[in-house]
Amino acid sequence: MSSDIRIKMCGLTQPADVANAVSAGAQYIGFVFFPRSPRNVSVDAAAVMAARAPQGVTCVALTVDADDAQLDALVAAVPLDMLQLHGSETPARVAALKARYGLPVMKAIGIAVQADLAQIDMYGDVADQLLIDAKPPKGAPLPGGNALSFDWSLIAGRDWTLPWMLAGGLTPANAAEAVQRTGATQLDVSSGIESAPGVKDAALMRAFVMAAQG
Repeated sequence: MSSDIRIKMCGLTQPADVANAVSAGAQYIGFVFFPRSPRNVSVDAAAVMAARAPQGVTCVALTVDADDAQLDALVAAVPLDMLQLHGSETPARVAALKARYGLPVMKAIGIAVQADLAQIDMYGDVADQLLIDAKPPKGAPLPGGNALSFDWSLIAGRDWTLPWMLAGGLTPANAAEAVQRTGATQLDVSSGIESAPGVKDAALMRAFVMAAQG
């Protein structure tokens, strides 16, 4: 393990979450803009939270197939450093949004079986980062944040040309194993640092970083 492991804590809902995430050692903080999620926040709430993030901490907006009007309002109001696209956005859509907002874009890719890995190459030329996540079960109401992991052996030893994060069911109990088995240098955690859906726990935040970085 190494302190070089970078951590994204996603789904922050309260101003105190920002301070706790930063204190724990997160390099990225994420805000969810998806009404069906228990971690959904308003644009106004996110603006307050993002303004509290210190220099050097990357503020990420997670959206799901958002249209230009929604994103225009979001980008205008919240001091963001990155967009995370967690829906069925095409490579062309990723490229268009990068051009429109001038922000780096992270594209989430859901993995369940070997064939799902083909999507990664589709986005390699247009995204700035990839989020390799567990594919939600058929009929699941949420595209992520389901506390599910996938078979890490599917990506073990793979090397992609752009930075990527591992997500999906990560907790303080399995973070070290996840790094060891996948070679990930960035981890994204949401439900694994919560005491209840949408309720972040400062002690779990600290435990996650300690486990991931060793």
